[in-house]
Amino acid sequence: MNQIWVDKFRPQTFDQIIGQDNFVKRVKAFIESKNLPHLLFAGAPGTGKTTTALVVARELYGEHGIKGNFLELNASDDRGIDVIRNQIKEFAKLKSLANIPYKVICLDEADSLTKDAQQALRRTMEKYSSSCRFILACNEISKILDPIQSRCVIFKFKGLTKDALVTILDKIEAEETLKFDDGVKEYLAEISKGDVRKLQNTLQAAASINFNITKDGINEIIDFVNPKEVEEMVDLAREGKFEKSRDLMIKLRSIRGLSGLEILKEIYRVILKLDVDPKLKIKFIDKLASVEFRLVEGSDEELQLEAYLATLALLK
Repeated sequence: MNQIWVDKFRPQTFDQIIGQDNFVKRVKAFIESKNLPHLLFAGAPGTGKTTTALVVARELYGEHGIKGNFLELNASDDRGIDVIRNQIKEFAKLKSLANIPYKVICLDEADSLTKDAQQALRRTMEKYSSSCRFILACNEISKILDPIQSRCVIFKFKGLTKDALVTILDKIEAEETLKFDDGVKEYLAEISKGDVRKLQNTLQAAASINFNITKDGINEIIDFVNPKEVEEMVDLAREGKFEKSRDLMIKLRSIRGLSGLEILKEIYRVILKLDVDPKLKIKFIDKLASVEFRLVEGSDEELQLEAYLATLALLK
């Protein structure tokens, strides 16, 4: 329990990476040919982007050859042009000392870079392509400039499936001698929404209290939106029981400490599953988008959520 499980169970080889089989094969082919292009990994947090970059470096240079040939930076720490001009450029211009004729730079959260920094990065990628290859990781590929995208082979990481997450839980269960109640693995996989890091952190927090993992134990420590509670809130609103629906929303915000945007995202998932007339569902989603915009702009969360519940009650 002394080690963070995110690090302890981080895949060390391609064979250990679960749920991203399609492009693991393609990346392995690049490694075997020792002809690695610039790579752009895009996808939601916790889907294996940084882990895959680390595996690439380990496969290229070996465990002892990484130092000096592989540089990992997080662009969210320093978004400006200086990080490109100083750290990255200085590292890129020095030749590799390994059998591989180039170094590798992994730039995590690359979508946090300013446009000027991205322009500088583009020029660096052009100038030092013979001695350095880049692996860029981002959550939103739309924030990466087109000239950078065109210089990279793009891999879009998807959230892991429930089966893949359960497979990861099976491995942790065996190694940490945990015991799961019936249905808890599936519940953990559902609330993690494809995010392995969220899955492992939640499980470790629950296991620190009790090695017998129960749904109630998970609910005590999670800060996720419980889909069942949101479904109940939406159903109450649609039945015209506005006050009960509002009380449940207030409970989610005050007692569970959830943000308005978190609740809104789960409402969206519930709306998609509703068995209603498609035109009515379109209206629900249109109103939802308006509320989301107002929350991002800084409107009062409780008032906006109440207004949306009122909309659910009124639209028939």
